[in-house]
Amino acid sequence: MKYTSIAVIYGSDSSEWEVSVRSGEFTSSRVDGQLYDVYEIFARFGQWSVAAYRKRNSMRVVFPKDERPQIDKTDFSAVIDGQKVKFDYAYIMQHGTPGENGLMQGYLEMLGVPHSGCNAFVAAITFDKYSCKSYLKDVDYVKCADDMFIRKGEPMDGLAKKAVERLGLPMFVKPTDGGSSFGVTKVKSEADFDKAVEYAFSEGNMIMAEAAIVGRELTCAVYYNGKEHVALPVIEIISDNEFFDYEAKYNGHSREVCPAQIPDTLRDQIQDVSKKIYAHLGCAGIVRVDYICAEEGLYFLEVNTIPGMTAASLVPQMVRAAGLSMTDFLTSIIENS
Repeated sequence: MKYTSIAVIYGSDSSEWEVSVRSGEFTSSRVDGQLYDVYEIFARFGQWSVAAYRKRNSMRVVFPKDERPQIDKTDFSAVIDGQKVKFDYAYIMQHGTPGENGLMQGYLEMLGVPHSGCNAFVAAITFDKYSCKSYLKDVDYVKCADDMFIRKGEPMDGLAKKAVERLGLPMFVKPTDGGSSFGVTKVKSEADFDKAVEYAFSEGNMIMAEAAIVGRELTCAVYYNGKEHVALPVIEIISDNEFFDYEAKYNGHSREVCPAQIPDTLRDQIQDVSKKIYAHLGCAGIVRVDYICAEEGLYFLEVNTIPGMTAASLVPQMVRAAGLSMTDFLTSIIENS
C-alpha cells in the first residue's frame, strides 16, 4: 500500500455541511480497516479537529466535542493520545467550500499531501456551474442549455423580461457554485423571477438563469482504476417534486432506478460521454456527471467532483450495481490518486 494514515475530511463552510458529515462518516466506515489507519477530520470555518479515528484492525474511537485533537495546519498533523500523527493521504468529503472549490485541494497540494480528487484548478472550474459549461460548449458530444450569468449588485431593471425572452419558461435560477439544490428555484412566470434571484443570492454572489430542458434525468460516475477510466452504471432519477431538490435527494422524495432502464445504445453513449468529459476537464478521483436526455439530444447539467457518499447516495448505488464492494472501490480511489 502507498499510504498508511488516511484522513477523511468532512464538514464544510456551506449549507451542505450536515450532508458532508453523513458522507464523510459513511466513507470512513468503508475505508479498509485492515490496510489503513483512518482519521475523521471535521473542518468548518477554520476549526479543524479529529472527530474520531480507527486504527487498523481496531474499533472506532470517538472524541467528545470538547476533547477533539486540533489539526496543526502547518504540516497537516495532530497529536492523538500523546503521539503526533502526520496524515499521508486525504480523502476529501467536503461538499461545498472549501473542499469542492479548490481551496482544500490547494492547501494539500502546497504541503505535498496526496488527495482523492481533482487538482485545485480543476476543482475550482467544475465547482462553478457557469464556468464548467463554458469548457464544454464547443464539444460535439453533448449539448448545453442556454444560460445567463448574474452577479450580485448588478442592475436588475428589465432582467426578468430579458431572461424570459432569451431562455423561455420555465427556467431554473440557481447559484453557480452551490450544491444539494440549495438556492435553486424552478421559475414558471416572469413575476417569480426576482424572488428566485433573491433566494439564489442567499447562497452566494454569483448566480445563473438556465433554460429548463424537458426530458429524463440521468447520471453516471467515472473514476480511474490505475489503468483506464471506468464508467459506473447509469442511474435514472425520478423526482416526486418539481426537480431533484434537497427533499428529493435526501428525504426520500425521489426514486432512483439503478441501473437505468434505457436502451443499451443510450447507456453506452452516456458512459462514453462521461469518460470524455472526465478527461476533457482533467478530473481525478470519483466524479459524477448529470444529464437531461431530451428529444433533441443529451444535455449536460453539471459535474459533481465530491459526489454524495451517504448509504443512499447515487455513487454507492452505482458501485453496488457494478458488483463492487465500497471498500474495494475506495481502496482503488486511494491507491490510484
